[in-house]
Amino acid sequence: MDSDAVVVGGGIGGLSAALALHRHGWRVTVLERAPELREVGAGLSLMANAVRALDALGLGPALRRSGHAEAPGGIRNRHGRWLSRVDATEMVRQLGTTALGVHRATLHRTLREALPASSLHTDAAVERVKSGPDRAEVRFRRQDGVHSLSADLVVGADGLRSRVRAQLWPHHAGPVYAGSTTWRAAIAFPDPVPAAISWGRGAEFGMVPIGDGQLYWYGALNAPPGGHAPDELTALREHFGDWHDPIPALLAATPPDVVLRNDIHYLPVPLPSYVRGRVALLGDAAHAMTPNLGQGAGQAIEDAVVLGAVCAGGAEGLPAALAAYDEQRRPRSQAVARASLTAGRFGQQLHHPLAVAMRDTALRLTPGRVALRSMARYADWRPPAG
Repeated sequence: MDSDAVVVGGGIGGLSAALALHRHGWRVTVLERAPELREVGAGLSLMANAVRALDALGLGPALRRSGHAEAPGGIRNRHGRWLSRVDATEMVRQLGTTALGVHRATLHRTLREALPASSLHTDAAVERVKSGPDRAEVRFRRQDGVHSLSADLVVGADGLRSRVRAQLWPHHAGPVYAGSTTWRAAIAFPDPVPAAISWGRGAEFGMVPIGDGQLYWYGALNAPPGGHAPDELTALREHFGDWHDPIPALLAATPPDVVLRNDIHYLPVPLPSYVRGRVALLGDAAHAMTPNLGQGAGQAIEDAVVLGAVCAGGAEGLPAALAAYDEQRRPRSQAVARASLTAGRFGQQLHHPLAVAMRDTALRLTPGRVALRSMARYADWRPPAG
């Protein structure tokens, strides 16, 4: 008898979960509430762990061809002085692979095309998820009315404000504002640029080549929540226009209509479990984190690979498989989320001039290999065997 799963959410985490289950013989249905299946965003920096997870899904070679292996970079101050350098050769020696810059839309399309088109359903707003002892049920609304699906497994991959999480963990506090807002864009910029970030007081600017003559940049600032400007690019230039090269050139090359602005939210209270009956949470629904370690998408893809691996035996023995998923994924992903929050507080969010000066001095005095080992602590992950 076939094992069937419903994945709620058609973002990177949801499609990764669908593909992982599909590769292990599951019949999968993906329900996405948006009218079309596409990824909203700019670029991603996929660390070694995410690259390995995509290799496990069979997508690594295609993404290496379409993305950009990150050139040596590191951390600078707003004037361009290097505070810490990353040696690409040493990174490969320690981690076995370099990081990869890729457009979000490219990753999303690659995942989508690896799945049967018949498994993808848009304009499907999930209203209720129930888990029984043997089956789970999903009720969703489309333009033609309300529908229900029964499945052996339901995967809640519906993002930061997960409806699945809210229903099955009703007393959980949910996401809160992290104190920073961010602007992002992917632009045409053929000049060579290192993958690097620059820090000021309560501010950060990052740049990542993503292949095919494109570059992803972002700017982040301490700010009250809910802020918006009539012209976000002009507002951004007011903060970063006098920073070091090539930041002014990147902003000059950016069309105003491609700039995205979003406040950063995260889950401050860790969930006690990622599993409730026959429902498993994944990605931001389970462990939404700040972006300061570049691990949000990577942790979601890791979740998907592990979920597929533990469920390789099909629906039989699913409770034990989901317990193994929770045991493997919750400690690691929550530790990465805590580390990312800490990295932001001592990085982008640090504002006091004396504290900033002390941080920058400490970075300059730290050997590059030591800094890389600290980074490798979170990127040194390998998929389950088999």
